[in-house]
Amino acid sequence: MYSIERAIRTLTRLGLLLGFLALGLKLPCSAADQWPQFRGQNASGIATDQDLPDSWDVETGVNVRWKTRIPGLGHACPIVSRGRVFIVTAVSGEADPQLRLGLYGNIASVEDNTEHEWKLLCLSHSTGKILWQRTLHRGVPTIKRHTKATHANSTPATDGNRIVVCLGSEGLHCLDFSGTLLWKKDLGVLDAGYFRVPTAQWEFGTSPIIHDGTVIMQCDIQKGAFLAAFDIHDGRELWRTPRDDVPTWSTPAIVRGASRTELVVNGFKHAGGYDPGSGKPLWKLGGGGDIPVPTPIFAHNLIFLSSAHGSVRPLCAVRPGATGDLTVKNDEMRDESLAWYKQRDGIYMQTPLVYGDYLYACRNNGVLSCYEARSGERLYQKRLGGGKAGFTASPVAADGKLYFANEDGVVFVVTAGPEFELVATNDINEPCMATPAIADGLLIVRATNHVYAIGKPPVKLATIAPVSACGRMSSMFRRFRSWRCRRAH
Repeated sequence: MYSIERAIRTLTRLGLLLGFLALGLKLPCSAADQWPQFRGQNASGIATDQDLPDSWDVETGVNVRWKTRIPGLGHACPIVSRGRVFIVTAVSGEADPQLRLGLYGNIASVEDNTEHEWKLLCLSHSTGKILWQRTLHRGVPTIKRHTKATHANSTPATDGNRIVVCLGSEGLHCLDFSGTLLWKKDLGVLDAGYFRVPTAQWEFGTSPIIHDGTVIMQCDIQKGAFLAAFDIHDGRELWRTPRDDVPTWSTPAIVRGASRTELVVNGFKHAGGYDPGSGKPLWKLGGGGDIPVPTPIFAHNLIFLSSAHGSVRPLCAVRPGATGDLTVKNDEMRDESLAWYKQRDGIYMQTPLVYGDYLYACRNNGVLSCYEARSGERLYQKRLGGGKAGFTASPVAADGKLYFANEDGVVFVVTAGPEFELVATNDINEPCMATPAIADGLLIVRATNHVYAIGKPPVKLATIAPVSACGRMSSMFRRFRSWRCRRAH
């Protein structure tokens, strides 16, 4: 039975829809229809008004809207805008390129000196059909990749008019939505690997972000690490700030605090905040894990940072507006800008998730911890799966559910809240390293060889009862709005 409140909300939306149509106005695009960068808007990993299924079956096709084969290898996550899904991949000259997943410690690089093709693919969000694909670069990779990595690790970003793609040493590329190359920028040789063994090459993995008409890149590499901003219209470099840090694979984040907007980055020697307009350093927090991967996130007026590997693995919350050096020494927080700090609770690969009042952090072995976000108090710790599969993809959330994908392609659906409840376990049946996207009623999962769109079947007006039609109108409104958005652009 649908509530009175939901019925009123649905009828209000229907009235707005009819009003827009009557006046011939453009229907505005909604945040529910967009997933514009790594982990969605502001890297939050959160979507609303999605009505996703708890379970699905890729063998029978139950709640699988479409499945599209993607050539090559890539851990770059899908992004969604204006009814399109964008995927980056690198196609090797080898018939069966090596990709070794699982829980293991190995600094080895893959020896593959064949010619590669780096491609951007544009898919229809509603059908999965490949609308176009463009080869952005062709050649032998400048830098080798780790046995667990690919040559297409960085997730693209979009402002709704342009798509920005980072291929590491193969350049920064900007295209329009028809696939026309607008500009290309050479970032130099971006050699990312284990800093203690400089000959170990693991390939670049940081993703671009877009802020106020600028493309921002964090390029922490073996020598000459830097932050830089480029004009999204022509690729012109606006500023560049050197960084004294080791290679990282973390994507920067924009934090809009009460007093100022900050560009926040993760790091081993220097996690911290910068002025996004000039690149000027604002504050610093040293002493993290020595292979930083998670992206900073912002919620409840707190900046959450996590890293692991090495002697410490900190998980902490920083108040925006900080200045100076916040580095913790002898386990003592010496600056009031640190809300809380845990030296051994950080996670290695995944970006944490703040959803509602709670912070969720899943280690690469599947151990999930839930914290009260404002205080840092741990509420539970449970293991997802049997402990044999690795977890690299970051969690995402929608409508009270959390989604965790392991490297074997098993997606765990967990109820959000202070108590652990496993709702369902769903197997994609092929390896998964990329973080899923959520947009316009679909959970979009990139696996090794395919992209899957998980969602409930489309509503058929002729077969639903009046009460059901009222309850489904919200979903229909969202899909119509997405269609109008695609048509308008």
